Amino acid sequence: MTSVAIAARDNAGWCDTMCRAHGLPGTFGPRAWTNPARTPTLYPDAVTLSPDATAADVLPHIDSGPGASVKDSFATLDLPGFEVLFEAQWIFRAPPEPRPAAIAWEAVKDAETLRDWEQACFAGGVSGLFPPALLEEVTIVCGRIEGDIVCGSVLSPRDEVVGVSNVFASGCDMGTAWEGTLSMAAGLFPGRPLVGWEIDPADAVRQGFTTIGPLRVWSKIA
Repeated sequence: MTSVAIAARDNAGWCDTMCRAHGLPGTFGPRAWTNPARTPTLYPDAVTLSPDATAADVLPHIDSGPGASVKDSFATLDLPGFEVLFEAQWIFRAPPEPRPAAIAWEAVKDAETLRDWEQACFAGGVSGLFPPALLEEVTIVCGRIEGDIVCGSVLSPRDEVVGVSNVFASGCDMGTAWEGTLSMAAGLFPGRPLVGWEIDPADAVRQGFTTIGPLRVWSKIA
């Protein structure tokens, strides 16, 4: 399996975890992960798992009406009636070494802290997207300054890699957010490579990630 295929499958696993936490499980097929119900906000209704995936592997298995979105993991799909919402890059990093973080970091362990993390991550613009059930399957981490959550991310261990997503900084710089994320990943999941995706991968590249391939997210034209 190529690095991009591994990253795509990891991301599909994270999307499925999010959907199951909302009571909306998806299905893994040979070429795509799909969900017949409309998925939570900011999450796609399908993620392709193979560069050979076609519209037929995706559209019959989702609610393809207005608002539908598809993550085209290999930037190879042709989806009639959809338009490209944005393009991004898959990223990969060799296992990070343990190192001290510039600020205090911790794993989120309870619903109250998770609410505070979500508030900081989305600047109050999203509420209830991250239900407590997620804490049973992924590791959500945060950095604090004087007790306030100022940055964080999600670490999703899947097989031989750890997915990194939702890296944010709301009271510090992104360099601090990425450095702390790597420090937590090294301590919690030693020896595992990291994968993820970014629209602008510059901050991740400065922390040792490399870009490994393009992806697109398609949205149904209203």
